[in-house]
Amino acid sequence: MAGKRYGKEFQDEACKLVSQQGYTQRKAAEELGISVDRLKYWLKKRGLIQSPELADWPETDDPKLLKAQIRELQKQLRRSETEKEILKKATAFFASQTP
Repeated sequence: MAGKRYGKEFQDEACKLVSQQGYTQRKAAEELGISVDRLKYWLKKRGLIQSPELADWPETDDPKLLKAQIRELQKQLRRSETEKEILKKATAFFASQTP
């Protein structure tokens, strides 16, 4: 069974919710009845977000795009800090378990 198709205009408006109106990806997807992954794909396709592996942000002076980039980088930073704390706790736990 083929997935539902969304027009370019719908996709553009969905992306504007995140990039211009300050919605989170999750909130925008919920409001529109689409998956977060689908919305992320549309955002990436338009250069509004990029995966951490592709950190080559397009050069821009557009405040809206810069804000979207900042939000994405802050999200990545929070995730990295959380992962670092988990690793510290795991290392301390296993160090205390050795005789």
